Amino acid sequence: MSDIEALKREKQALIEKMLDMQKQFIEYEHDHGVSGKDYWASADGLLATYRHEYLDMANRVVDLAHEIVGSSRV
Repeated sequence: MSDIEALKREKQALIEKMLDMQKQFIEYEHDHGVSGKDYWASADGLLATYRHEYLDMANRVVDLAHEIVGSSRV
């Protein structure tokens, strides 16, 4: 397997996890409602680390996409 293929697989795995996180968030929001305070400052449950984890994964996906095509993020 080439390095590019490994990067593509990592990118796809992250995208799938992000989609699963979105689904969980939507279900949580429908069941409990989510205020801005909950989203930005929750200290427990699903929302405690959601925003940070999701942002880290999204940034990694962008970095991987650039690495795959040989460009750079400016």
